[in-house]
Amino acid sequence: MAAFYKTYLSLGSNKGNRIYFLQKGLFLLQEKVGIIKKISPVYESPSWGFEADDFLNLCIELDTLLEPDKMLDQLLQIERELGRKRSSEGGYQSRQLDIDLLYYDQVVAGNKSLTIPHPGIPNRRFVLRPLADIAPQLYHPVLAKDTRNLLQACRDKSELRKTKVRLYSHWEELFAALNFVTIEGNIGAGKTTLAQKISEDYKAKLVLERFADNPFLPKFYEDQARYAFPLEMSFMADRYQQFTEDTTQFDLFKKFMVSDYDVYKSLIFAKITLQPDEYLLYRKVFGLMYREVRKPNLYIYLYQTTERLLDNIRKRGRTYEQQIEPDYLEKINKGYFDFIKSYPEQKTLILDVSSIDFVHSADDYHYVLDRILDFTTGAMEL
Repeated sequence: MAAFYKTYLSLGSNKGNRIYFLQKGLFLLQEKVGIIKKISPVYESPSWGFEADDFLNLCIELDTLLEPDKMLDQLLQIERELGRKRSSEGGYQSRQLDIDLLYYDQVVAGNKSLTIPHPGIPNRRFVLRPLADIAPQLYHPVLAKDTRNLLQACRDKSELRKTKVRLYSHWEELFAALNFVTIEGNIGAGKTTLAQKISEDYKAKLVLERFADNPFLPKFYEDQARYAFPLEMSFMADRYQQFTEDTTQFDLFKKFMVSDYDVYKSLIFAKITLQPDEYLLYRKVFGLMYREVRKPNLYIYLYQTTERLLDNIRKRGRTYEQQIEPDYLEKINKGYFDFIKSYPEQKTLILDVSSIDFVHSADDYHYVLDRILDFTTGAMEL
């Protein structure tokens, strides 16, 4: 069996969505370089060696099978993938992500491209402070001091501020921190498919709307005026019962929940389909129920153009949906956007998926995940 090498790395960012680049960098390190064992707290500090925006910095412990030169190649590739362009002119520059290899076991080595241990360790407080959090007794093989002693002796007196940011080595951990994610959208938007994919890939409890057996639905599409009220009342009762049961039953083997609907959709559809007097009565009953249901920590709305929705509806071939009019879908979209305006902004992500196919394209699916990552990291408090 191949032996793992214990390494320590420093990550920093001072350009763009800094938390996103650090988190994305950790995911890529876990995917391409090795196994992340420890992640330090994140510190904010002034730029070091040049005038620029403040940095966010952290250190990690990572076990790898790669030899140092191969590891360096991967680190540089990850930096490039996240947009960093190294200048041939030299000197320090702002960057989306900077990754430095600090230690590689107790190896002492050097060539034109790589020196181990990193020569800047004893002079950089923004490296030593987070490193001391995860490896206080880590021994420097050249200077014969551990991290705590190096920190005490460091002449760099830059002020560091420990942030509230918490980063993760796996997507599952990030979703687990969100705890409950709802994916909503118009008829045919792809919400169920996306919820299923995330559940399968990241070990989530899947909460799906169950309405295929509703006896009023086919009749409603034939005669909306006659069947709107019994349909909406039955939907509301079913959604409330199912949603309450599904979201309160704990699953020891799942780290978070993902749902393809929110109970509030009942009010959105009812406002479109019911007469004003019917809607007033419906809203009173709904208000009592909605107070009791669990609200998501992240609400994702999948937007698709009406033309794309109609195309998706035709493709999935449900007979009772084939008579849906474009005007009805446009009213539903408006109802969702009106609801979103009242929802906490830091919890609501609108994703326009009209021009992508996350069902059949892995790149498009990863684009959706990347948008979720960008949004959740952008909402984190420093």
